Amino acid sequence: MDMEKAVIAVGELMALSARTAPKASGLDYIEIELIKGDDLKRLSEAMRAYGVESGKKNFDRDAKGVDASAAVLLLGLRRCPGMGLNCGACGYQTCAEMSAVQREFSEFAGPNCAWKMQDLGIALGSAVKTASIHNVDNRIMYRIGVLARRLGMIKADTVIGVPLAATGKSPFFDR
Repeated sequence: MDMEKAVIAVGELMALSARTAPKASGLDYIEIELIKGDDLKRLSEAMRAYGVESGKKNFDRDAKGVDASAAVLLLGLRRCPGMGLNCGACGYQTCAEMSAVQREFSEFAGPNCAWKMQDLGIALGSAVKTASIHNVDNRIMYRIGVLARRLGMIKADTVIGVPLAATGKSPFFDR
């Protein structure tokens, strides 16, 4: 049996789960990409280099997880104007104030609507639930998202990566 093909098929089902996950007001600002093949090596090499360049820990450790993967699911939140609630959960008094500000930080861009960030979390939960149902090893990793975004693998302000593998023991735990 070709385990890599099976893992990629589950990655596609995970993308489906993320796409159909509930979204606040039914407005979808989630971006989804499934990377595989040579893009995995390019991503892991960039993660290692960024860890050295930035002095931040564990980018090399998480790059090993990418190396052990058959695919990586990327989920991101693209810029949205807010929900019009003026709730202040984003740190601004109104949605218009939040929307008027756009900053590029060292790893992600923002600010982002708190309700839309929750949508990203729900989409991630739906996706990893699908991986679990199909017994595909996975782990949610922010470090993957940092470099996938920098490499232009996905167009989003905030990105999270989920490496996927099917081995005798998960390569993403007991690190």
